[in-house]
Amino acid sequence: MTSSIEFAPGLTVQGITPPLNLRDFKLIAFDMDSTLINIECVDEIADAAGRKAEVAAITEAAMRGEITDYKESLRQRVALLKGVTEEHLAHVYRSRLRLNPGAAELVLACKAAGLKVLLVSGGFTYFAERLRDRLALDFARSNQLEIVDGQLTGRLLDQSWGDICDGAMKRETLLRTCSLIGCSPAQAIAMGDGANDLEMMGVAGLSVAYRAKPKVRAQAKVAIDMGGLDRLLELFKSA
Repeated sequence: MTSSIEFAPGLTVQGITPPLNLRDFKLIAFDMDSTLINIECVDEIADAAGRKAEVAAITEAAMRGEITDYKESLRQRVALLKGVTEEHLAHVYRSRLRLNPGAAELVLACKAAGLKVLLVSGGFTYFAERLRDRLALDFARSNQLEIVDGQLTGRLLDQSWGDICDGAMKRETLLRTCSLIGCSPAQAIAMGDGANDLEMMGVAGLSVAYRAKPKVRAQAKVAIDMGGLDRLLELFKSA
């Protein structure tokens, strides 16, 4: 592993030599929970069921890479959400979910440079689709909670592409999106914080860890440990 260099306080790089040219890239892919946004949505939904501590412990272990079967860990957490109302999902979105600092600024800068923007998440469509519309993102893929009579059933719904968006599916989604827009994976940027982001980060030309778990930070070409997501722009030439 190439040794890392502190490019600026809270911003380290390894294996790259800034300044880079943002227009050399064609796609930026964001993880959602704790990357693009400030919360782990599943943990906040669990709060309504009085099970936040239990669910958050599983989430933390999964993100640190201590649970290798992400799909099973997600099914376990979703099962604990049974009976939570759709209104509580709306409350989480309205009252608890915030964009992380610099998120909107980075998205706008990337779009201005001609990049397409992908949100690919092990979280839920209820939030990902709202964020897609709010930020005018080009693509979004995430997991769909089953809701019957306004309540969560504790299950996930299969979608046309498969059952659960785990690390392998994040990687496949990034690769398929590159193919769709006619670029190589080397022209993609992938940003994440947890172990289930490592596979997509591994195939992208530029991998970025945002306030990430140690395992993720160690493998990323860029690590942002202080400040907002838009600190990534410090590595690129001015327009």
